[in-house]
Amino acid sequence: MGINFNRPTVLGTEEAYLKKVLEKQKLSGDAEFTQKCHEWFEIQMNCPKSLLTTSCSTALDMSAILSEIEPGDEVIMSSFTFVTTANSFVLRGAKVVFVDIRPDTMNLNEELIEEAITEKTKVIVPMHYAGVACEMDTIQTIAQKHGLMIVEDAAQAVMSKYKGKYLGTIGDLATYSFHETKNYTCGEGGLLMINNEQLIERAEIVREKGTDRSKFFRGEIDKYSWVDIGSSYLPSELNAAYLYAQLQKAEEILNDRLKTWDLYHEGLKALEAKGKIELPHIPKECQHNGHLFYIKVEDIDERSEIIEFLKLRDIHSVFHYVPLHSSKAGKKYSRFVGRDKYTTKDSNRLIRLPLYYKMREEDVEYVIDNIAQFFE
Repeated sequence: MGINFNRPTVLGTEEAYLKKVLEKQKLSGDAEFTQKCHEWFEIQMNCPKSLLTTSCSTALDMSAILSEIEPGDEVIMSSFTFVTTANSFVLRGAKVVFVDIRPDTMNLNEELIEEAITEKTKVIVPMHYAGVACEMDTIQTIAQKHGLMIVEDAAQAVMSKYKGKYLGTIGDLATYSFHETKNYTCGEGGLLMINNEQLIERAEIVREKGTDRSKFFRGEIDKYSWVDIGSSYLPSELNAAYLYAQLQKAEEILNDRLKTWDLYHEGLKALEAKGKIELPHIPKECQHNGHLFYIKVEDIDERSEIIEFLKLRDIHSVFHYVPLHSSKAGKKYSRFVGRDKYTTKDSNRLIRLPLYYKMREEDVEYVIDNIAQFFE
């Protein structure tokens, strides 16, 4: 079978919850397990309001609506991110403004944000790469100074922290992903975290197709109607049931992935000391979640050679994002401010190694040994 890049987390407890949903014959969203998930996040993260969505992408779509993005507005982010981080705002008519990354964390470089701000700027979108936090104190200071909103793209960062505070609870809004590649999964799914309480009522409306249906179900109104723009962002109750089983074991999953991450880090330190590779850097104020482990090599050619070398030994490794500003749509809907010193260069050097829940220690050692053999 070889060593897969990813294996979706399966605990064995999900089946009982899925069966319960089927027995109740209530498959549509916002039933028992959806509410349990909402409650879990609000208590665990100390968040005013959380709402499950069909994906992190649709949670970002909601964020763009709630940020009141209009044609001509500008949104600042890193180009080293998934397409949805930008696309959700472009769908509302925004121009995406990219700035360079920090090479140590691959995150948005907070020192370059102010240079990119114009009178059209409305939102800053820090994406926490690999579950490692952006420098949020600085970003918050800049946002407050210029009257901007912060939407955290915390797709990879469930259970990660910055200065003791969970990522996803710092910005006005934040999004999580429960795609099958993520630490906690339901196949496809996402979550919108609403930390600015002034946005809660509208968030419920946008998520319910632009209606005040949530108020109706709570008995606050005698009928519901169309009151705003929105769409159907509710996931199936089957998705929520699967996810809730994983949330109940959140610490176990976290610790297991951190153990694998630490094995990689310890086992590859000798190659870093020899100058062959670079390992991930975790700033002292950050507590990551073991979402992914990467190495950086000399250049794109060496990266391709290593990926092929590992493939021939039944190890599936991958590169990550192609910078958005270099894409066809990126050239049409965005601009890059300042110098691209690290975004393209470091994205070309990065290789993601296999990492998943219950990955065997001997498999991690096999990956490490083969990377060492490549450099020998």
